[in-house]
Amino acid sequence: MNRLIAAVLLAAAAVPTVAAAQTPPATIGERYVPAPWWMREPVIASVGQVRTQVPANRAGFAASFQSIDRTAADASRKAADQIRALSQSLAAYGADIVRVETTLTTRPLYDQYRDADGILRDNVRADRIERYQADATVSVTVRDTRVLERVYATIVASQPTSIGQVWFNLEPDNAVKTWLQGEAVKDAARRSREAAANAGATLGEVKVIDPTGRACQTDVLAGWPSYGGGGLPTDVDSSDIVVTGARMGPPPPPPPPAPAPVVGAVAPSEAQIEAARLTLQPPLRELTDQACVVYSLN
Repeated sequence: MNRLIAAVLLAAAAVPTVAAAQTPPATIGERYVPAPWWMREPVIASVGQVRTQVPANRAGFAASFQSIDRTAADASRKAADQIRALSQSLAAYGADIVRVETTLTTRPLYDQYRDADGILRDNVRADRIERYQADATVSVTVRDTRVLERVYATIVASQPTSIGQVWFNLEPDNAVKTWLQGEAVKDAARRSREAAANAGATLGEVKVIDPTGRACQTDVLAGWPSYGGGGLPTDVDSSDIVVTGARMGPPPPPPPPAPAPVVGAVAPSEAQIEAARLTLQPPLRELTDQACVVYSLN
């Protein structure tokens, strides 16, 4: 029994210890606060902040083709006929370059009349349907912007009823993210070397490398952990990299050749496509990153 009581007391005594270990090391505003372990000797902590601009590597737009006929089936068939050859031509690029999504919607067009106030209204009754309107929509996502101008010109040459605005987006791959993180660490090291040299000191061994940058944002004077940003980012040159859907490397080869015409389908001619061609240059998008590096000082 005595052993059991002693075990219970020991367990109870251990609870405050665990709770204390989970307590933050200090409260902001206290007069004295403990310093991080890496500040037990002279150190220098530097935040590397970098930014670069790379061209967008995704683009897309949508176009609609409209058809009106006496029956829903005829209207839908005619609308589908307008986009069949176009869809097959775009699909020939391959799903890794051009993704195509087609949809077809049909709605009735009712007989109209004027009410007592002279306002034109639809006679919304099943027996008063005059014709049917079918809208075939082609939504295109271009994953290789080298073919964007030709894809856009192909759709324009197909004479759609309406065409939407081209949108651009940047989806950097893991290689680009790794490159930018490396530049952030290099920037932190450069800032540390210059600061130490200006203060008449030299750098020692590396104590901390924090890719998030938060370790360098602890404010010991205010009572850590208190975080805040600071400093201006360093611009890094991304002209030697190319952001694509799957890789980072040297400039790409010329665009792939145009897909072969679809047999048995009516598609825009090469002359019509070239006549509709416009300049569509992907805009630049900004990427940023930061890293914290802590050195000892000699």
